[in-house]
Amino acid sequence: MADTPQRHPFLQGLSKHRGAPPTVVIIFGASGDLTARKLIPAVYNLSVDGLLPADFYLVGYGRKEIPDEEFRTLAHDAIKEFSRRELSEDVWGRIAPHTTYVAGGYDDKAAFDRLAQHIAEIEKSIGREVQTLFYISTPPSVFEPILLNLGASGLAGKYLGQAHHAKVIIEKPFGRDLTSALALNATIRRVFEEHQVYRIDHYLGKETVQDLLVQRFANAIFEPLWNRNFIDSVQITVAEEVGVGTRGGYYEQSGCLRDMIQNHTMQLLALTAMEPPVAYEAEAIRDEKVKVLKAIQPLDLGAGGDVARAQYAAGMMAGKAAPGNLQEQGIAPQSATETYAAIRLSINNWRWQGVPFYLRSGKCMARRVSEIAINFKRPPGTLFAESGGFNLAANTLSFQIQPDEGLSLILNTKIPGLETRTQPVKMSFRYSTTFGSNTPEAYERLVLDAMIGDGTLFIRGDEAETSWKVYTPVLDAWAAAGRTGMDSYAAGSWGPLSADALLAKDGNVWRQP
Repeated sequence: MADTPQRHPFLQGLSKHRGAPPTVVIIFGASGDLTARKLIPAVYNLSVDGLLPADFYLVGYGRKEIPDEEFRTLAHDAIKEFSRRELSEDVWGRIAPHTTYVAGGYDDKAAFDRLAQHIAEIEKSIGREVQTLFYISTPPSVFEPILLNLGASGLAGKYLGQAHHAKVIIEKPFGRDLTSALALNATIRRVFEEHQVYRIDHYLGKETVQDLLVQRFANAIFEPLWNRNFIDSVQITVAEEVGVGTRGGYYEQSGCLRDMIQNHTMQLLALTAMEPPVAYEAEAIRDEKVKVLKAIQPLDLGAGGDVARAQYAAGMMAGKAAPGNLQEQGIAPQSATETYAAIRLSINNWRWQGVPFYLRSGKCMARRVSEIAINFKRPPGTLFAESGGFNLAANTLSFQIQPDEGLSLILNTKIPGLETRTQPVKMSFRYSTTFGSNTPEAYERLVLDAMIGDGTLFIRGDEAETSWKVYTPVLDAWAAAGRTGMDSYAAGSWGPLSADALLAKDGNVWRQP
């Protein structure tokens, strides 16, 4: 009898029971856009899938006075407008009676005491203890008072040491630089233990991002090639078609590096470059992510170095004239806030020494797309030289994260005919055609994971700090330079010439997804 194949320890935990204990989810910032568009629809869809516990309660919290019935109406309408599924009144009928609202300031200790009493009344009504999951979906300016009041009211420490201890989800941005991230982590540690904290980046909940680990570690054809011996470079793109629009006031204080590069693209880099974890467990995976982030070398910030920044100028988007960034509402005439950033990173470890990682993100670009492209080294040209009908391309494995989730592989093949000519072809897999288009939203997976205590797809405190260590010097240098060195690119293009130069010195070019 043949031996039973043994799975890598990493794969042992891929099948997990997804049941959550009795839970009260409290959303701070309950009248906000994220709550309406993502969080309440996520709760609804989890209920449709039978993944909410029977004793599940949703509590909105905010400064605005909203009666329970009005909050239920707002939630009902949000599901109807934004859910990936049509609203079922039967399903909503199970959620609505357990949906309530508490009004209060974020710096009002008495209001948090009322919240604690409200949760105690829920427990009394069902005759059992519940875990509390606090979702902080507010501007960063009120993170600290919310956290401190959760501690002062006793809510943060509720049932600590037991399986149903309190948990907190914190939305990005997690700080503006290393100093502020350290300060925020210090505040958290005053109130919560690290295992209670779930720093969220919704990109980690996307199907293709989760699939990246499976593709790497569940397919024997990839991992042996996943190193400097076979890979020439890696490109990570997070491009948006929209401009600053009406968010000029916010974006002036943020910019592309803070808004996209430091969080989303660095998470994609960490999952792409990390070593195999010993098991599919939160701490094992996050340990490896931190290790690879710590191996990133300091950036060359001089002219012709490792960074490029730009603002979009007037151009054409979808056949229509589009204004430049400086013409947008709320943007200062001499704004030095970048709408595009490109970074060349070097990872100093055994696997990746000498392989450049190129990151770029921007607004008003040619199309909306997020992808990771693994560019393999070209074979020697001794047999098929790139002439005489041999049209060859580097093999490229790309993970499309949005909008059309899937992956593709570029191969070289012979063109049918009586002579030998070659042409690159693309082999593609799409989630929508293979599994159907109604895949779960990222927030559904992340809210469920937090409820059951699985931190795999969340960011640990030292991980956030390590990422900020890479980029805080860049932010400081740009702040000191003002507009000096700021490039521009036409709206509807793929970015500025300075970004092309980052790759040109390595003999590479940006791909057009």
